[in-house]
Amino acid sequence: MGITEKAKDKLAKIFAQQEREGLGLRVAVKGGCACDSTYDMKFVEGPGPGDVVIDCGSFNAYIDPVSHEQLKEAVLDFHVGEEEEGFTITNPNEKASCSSGNC
Repeated sequence: MGITEKAKDKLAKIFAQQEREGLGLRVAVKGGCACDSTYDMKFVEGPGPGDVVIDCGSFNAYIDPVSHEQLKEAVLDFHVGEEEEGFTITNPNEKASCSSGNC
């Protein structure tokens, strides 16, 4: 999984506002298959067993092994629009899984 500089910068600012040191970001895929999956992001104290660790400079991101397989080509970004802002995950594996007929 890739994380854009915009997303890293925004997350670093969020982590700096927290009163706890060593927080990281857990990213996970929730749902039955990639075509109907949702993504879960939350702050955590550290990695879980078998997690893939992504060094983002001032913090780490953690992805469990099952989610990592589905997120290999995904990109986490932060967008600022005229009326809203937020994190997005673009995952080309979603489209590939849906077209395979496995869902």
